[in-house]
Amino acid sequence: MAEEKIVFCTGGGCTAKLGAGVLSRILEKLPRGEQDPNLLVGYDSRDDAAVYKITEDVALVQTVDFFPPMVDDPYIFGQIAAANALSDVYAMGGEVKTALNLVCFPESMDLNVLGEILRGGAEKVDEAGGILAGGHSIADTGVKYGLSVTGLVDPHHLTANDTGRPGDKLILTKALGVGLICTANRVGEAAPEQLEAAVRSMTTLNKSAAEISRKYEVHAATDVTGFSFLGHLHEMMGGKLSCTIDAQAVPVLPGAWEAAEAFLYTAAGQRNRNHTGPFVRFVDVPFAMEEILFDPQTSGGLLLAVAPKDAAALEAELQAAGLPAKIVGTLAEKQEPEITVAYQTN
Repeated sequence: MAEEKIVFCTGGGCTAKLGAGVLSRILEKLPRGEQDPNLLVGYDSRDDAAVYKITEDVALVQTVDFFPPMVDDPYIFGQIAAANALSDVYAMGGEVKTALNLVCFPESMDLNVLGEILRGGAEKVDEAGGILAGGHSIADTGVKYGLSVTGLVDPHHLTANDTGRPGDKLILTKALGVGLICTANRVGEAAPEQLEAAVRSMTTLNKSAAEISRKYEVHAATDVTGFSFLGHLHEMMGGKLSCTIDAQAVPVLPGAWEAAEAFLYTAAGQRNRNHTGPFVRFVDVPFAMEEILFDPQTSGGLLLAVAPKDAAALEAELQAAGLPAKIVGTLAEKQEPEITVAYQTN
């Protein structure tokens, strides 16, 4: 069969998420209901997944994620969408157990395309060590795909996103810039090797990074997706902490800087800047780097708050595993501004 390609790359991935500000206003109006002490993490915490304690040693991790395509190859899209959904379990310190497909697909489109999307997703679930147990599909005007994922975590080893401590070092496990590169690709401005590097990043599970990090004293974690590096970092502060970021240390995908300089950023990136910008002070940071830090990521890396004594060893082991992990900042006691980003040239 000829290779299936279809032009449905119209700004998908995590750029399709509702803006953080809009979402917060909606969630604030939801009825809270009775408090359940076994609900360790719920939607009011702005965390990566819900966590419900079953026993003293076992808790369910539940998450769901789906979006429109950001690449033209349906098989690769399926891989990226699945890797992105699975990542939330890793961010909570859990292990993937089961997954359900979520599919929106036009009835007029070639079903071979859907088959390739599902094949890509199924392979990533298998790579994660999970079982694809079913799913749900609806007819729609556009393609959307993702997963509902269930994992398990020991509540004593749960890594929420806002439990970092002053002095912790921040480690980022993947390079930034996939939103910018996908935008550049849509207008024919991304070199093939730049898109290939972005695809490799997006299809890489955070499983290895999560497994390695369990050996060390990690106080908090999140995965960097549609709200950008700075948006998810703001959530990690939880109104209780502040941090400094060395922008020079942040890993960046090849081509992202050039795309930012060419103003090939997304509307989602500008929403991220509008929402998180008031909490950030930039010191000598080039405009292109600012855009990279606000760029919405799809299937981005983990952002870990690590005890200072373990940071260098964890960074080294992640790099030895082939990940572009870097220590990028330090947590501190709450102060204003919440986030300071400096560009330190040697």
